[in-house]
Amino acid sequence: MTTKRTSYVYVGLAGETGSGRPVQSGLYRMATGDTRWELVTRGLPEAPAIRAIAAHPDHPEMVYVGTQHGPYRSTDHGEQWEKLDVQDHGLPVWSLSFGRDSEVLYAGYENCEVFRSEDGGDHWRQLPVTVRFPEVTVAPGANPAKRVLQLAVNPANPDELYGAIEVGGVIRSLDGGEHWENMSHGQYVNDDTVDMHGVLVGRWRPGTVFAIGRAGLFSSADRGQHWASARLEPLNPKGQTYCRDIREVPGDPRTIWVAAGASFQSDLGVLFRSKDGGATWTRMKMGVEAHTTIFAVAFDPRQPRRMYCATSGGQVFASEDAGESWMERPLPEGATQVYTMECA
Repeated sequence: MTTKRTSYVYVGLAGETGSGRPVQSGLYRMATGDTRWELVTRGLPEAPAIRAIAAHPDHPEMVYVGTQHGPYRSTDHGEQWEKLDVQDHGLPVWSLSFGRDSEVLYAGYENCEVFRSEDGGDHWRQLPVTVRFPEVTVAPGANPAKRVLQLAVNPANPDELYGAIEVGGVIRSLDGGEHWENMSHGQYVNDDTVDMHGVLVGRWRPGTVFAIGRAGLFSSADRGQHWASARLEPLNPKGQTYCRDIREVPGDPRTIWVAAGASFQSDLGVLFRSKDGGATWTRMKMGVEAHTTIFAVAFDPRQPRRMYCATSGGQVFASEDAGESWMERPLPEGATQVYTMECA
C-alpha cells in the first residue's frame, strides 16, 4: 500500500581515514521521482564526512548519520540535525544498523568498537568487543584500523549479530553483543579474503549469511562457521571481484543485490543480482556506464521496484523497474567519494 508521503534518497560523501588520504564531505538529499539534489547539513559538524546513513524502520522522517564526530539524528528528513549522546573520542562512525526492535540501534566505529542504543539513539552503551583477529591481519604492515563497515542483525533472532571488519574478517555475537567471536580464522597467504566490507543475514534460507569484501562474495549456510566463495564474475587480474555493498530487496528475500567493481579505485562499476536467495548470481546490464566502482545500493521501502546505486566517483543512478533499466541522477559538480546511501 502506498501513500502520498514523499520518500527521499540520501547520499553521504567521505573518504579513508589513513594519513594523507583525501576526504570529501557533505550529505545530499533528493526526493524520489525528482532530479534535484540539495545539501542538508544544518546542525552537522563542519565538513561532515558521512560514512553511514540509516532511516528509522517505522518513522522514515527520522534519519541517522555517522560522522567523524559521532552519530547525528534528524526528525525532519534531514532539515536539521542533532548530535546524539555518545562521547566523541576522535574516531569516525562507519556503520549504523537497526535491530528487529526498531528502537535498538547499533553504531560501528573504527578500532572495532560497537555501541548500542535501546531507545532510538537517546542513550548509548559501548559493547565489549574483544576478539582475536586472523594472524595475517595483525602482522607487521597490516591495516590496524579494524573498521566496522557493516553490522547485521538476524531478523529471526535479535540476539544474533554479525560485523564486517575491514581487514579483520567477520565477527559474530549470539547474545546481543555481550560476547563476540571471529568467524574468519584460517591460513591465509594475504589479507584479501579477510578484508570485509559488508555482511547480510539472508531471510530466504535460515542460517545463511553473506559477506563481501576485497576478494568477492562469500556465503555460509551455518551462521558463519564455514564459508564458500559465491564465485562472482572476476573483474580484476587477480580473479577477484571487489564488493562494497550488499542489500536484500524489501519484501522479497529471494532477491539480493551486490555493488562491485574491479578494485577500491577502478574505472569499472558493476551490479550483481540474485533472484534465488543467493544461490546464483547474474551481472546486470545497466544500460548506462558506471565509470568507477559502485559503492552503495538503496531501495525505496514503500516501492521496492524503485532503487538507486552510487559510484565512488559520484555518479548516482535510479531505476523505477527493479533494476532492469537505469537513469543517471548527477550530483552537484565536485561531489565525489560517495561512501553510503539510503532511501526512506
